[in-house]
Amino acid sequence: MKIASVQMVSGPDPQLNQASARRLLEEAKRLGAELIALPEYWPVMGLRDTDKIACAEEFGDGPLQSFLAQAARELSVCIVGGTIPLRSLETNKIFNACLVYDMQGQLLTRYDKIHLFGFQNETECYQESNTIVPGTQIQTFSHPLGKVGLGICYDLRFPELFRAMGDCALMILPAAFTHTTGQAHWEILLRARAIENQCYVLASAQGGLHTNGRRTWGHSMIVDPWGRVLDELDEGEGIVLADIDLAVTTKIRKQLPALQHRILKPQI
Repeated sequence: MKIASVQMVSGPDPQLNQASARRLLEEAKRLGAELIALPEYWPVMGLRDTDKIACAEEFGDGPLQSFLAQAARELSVCIVGGTIPLRSLETNKIFNACLVYDMQGQLLTRYDKIHLFGFQNETECYQESNTIVPGTQIQTFSHPLGKVGLGICYDLRFPELFRAMGDCALMILPAAFTHTTGQAHWEILLRARAIENQCYVLASAQGGLHTNGRRTWGHSMIVDPWGRVLDELDEGEGIVLADIDLAVTTKIRKQLPALQHRILKPQI
């Protein structure tokens, strides 16, 4: 089965971002993908952190959710919808939520980002907790490939989250890694999550210089259970595509049964 990640360089206009996302989803479908993941913050990378609050939706209703459901249904693909802003009980904050839709456009699951990014150096400062409420629940969903686990961006740095997902065939990570942190750690962490969980990892990223001046790292990629990068895109819009072969997973787990050899188990 072919899977794909969509890489974008989103701006502050949700309608323009929707048009770009639809074009890229159609391209991934044309290339044969049956599961496609969008990046974090694909609908809006605003001029201010608070801009995403203005386009937040109630869960179950809104143009962004309708767009994702309709695209999944019309293209007959499973769409992992990157992240969209969903309203929380705190009026000045949102949930950074990943919604997954099946080939009929039906919602499969919702995952709210648990770990909120905080970073400051001489020139950059990010504090997601100012505008985002953290999620509390690990989420996976069933797919013809098997169990699929979900993380979002900064979650990548917390291996216990991925361990707690259990035996997954695929783990998916929409992201908007900064250029600074991505250049240092992105590929290392993605390959580590694939190797230690002996499963495929798909990462769909923002990648380039945005209207607000922020530069994201990009390098969307698909990694196999041995840690090999099967496809990658450095910067700019585009598609990353690879075939998932579960026989590879079975062979690796048989040759090196590390998951069976675990002594310490995650306590989450």
